[in-house]
Amino acid sequence: MTGTVSAISRSATHTMVKGNSPTIRLVVGLGVEGDAHSGETVKHRSRVARDPNQPNLRQVHLIHAELHDELRITRNDFTMIGRLLDEGMLGIVVPMVHTVEDARAAAAACRFPPVGTRSWGWAHASIYGDDYPNWINEQIFLAVQIESAQAVENAEAIMAVPGVDGCWVGPADLALSMGIHPRDAAKNESHQRALERVIAACRDTGTIPGFAANTPEEAVRRAEQGFRYLTAGSDSGFLLDGASAGLKTLGLA
Repeated sequence: MTGTVSAISRSATHTMVKGNSPTIRLVVGLGVEGDAHSGETVKHRSRVARDPNQPNLRQVHLIHAELHDELRITRNDFTMIGRLLDEGMLGIVVPMVHTVEDARAAAAACRFPPVGTRSWGWAHASIYGDDYPNWINEQIFLAVQIESAQAVENAEAIMAVPGVDGCWVGPADLALSMGIHPRDAAKNESHQRALERVIAACRDTGTIPGFAANTPEEAVRRAEQGFRYLTAGSDSGFLLDGASAGLKTLGLA
């Protein structure tokens, strides 16, 4: 299976913790933020993601992982969210959600009336069957990105917005908004307190706290901290690590 795994991901593996049991699931992340994907590209990759004949997905079935199309959009935009849901996305991540108003706009765009304001009618999402509109409002997963000091201040109110299911903290942008260099964020007490505040906001509102980790090791540490929705690396990082390991085995590095 080809394509990017940036978006909701910079990686293909996310850890979700249900109750006390961690569950690994594969998220097919189709990068839009910062990328120039056309609607046809999104449709193609979405179809490939759901094709059980793909070799990578056969491996996924063998480890009993859950396959779920999710996507981080470029901006909090009603038309863009609706278009991508119409193409079959089951999860949307909205960046730079700083206020309750931002969160309400994202939640409304993701769901059909009377719950939200999503326009009636869909395209490739018809692959899910004629009953799609009967269940999609309940099944869609919306994560808002908490990635600014303002968003941290508003975290509990943001996470309390009906239709917001979880968040995904962008630690680097959060650090920059706090006047901290991203490389120093992990050692900065103010940054760590901000992360704890987000976790507490999610706990108080019954939503899922997420974090953009750069490595599997960091993802494990963040899971122990309380985050339940985690990236665990990047597609390019995993490829480079694999290549580096291969070169070492061959005695070429």
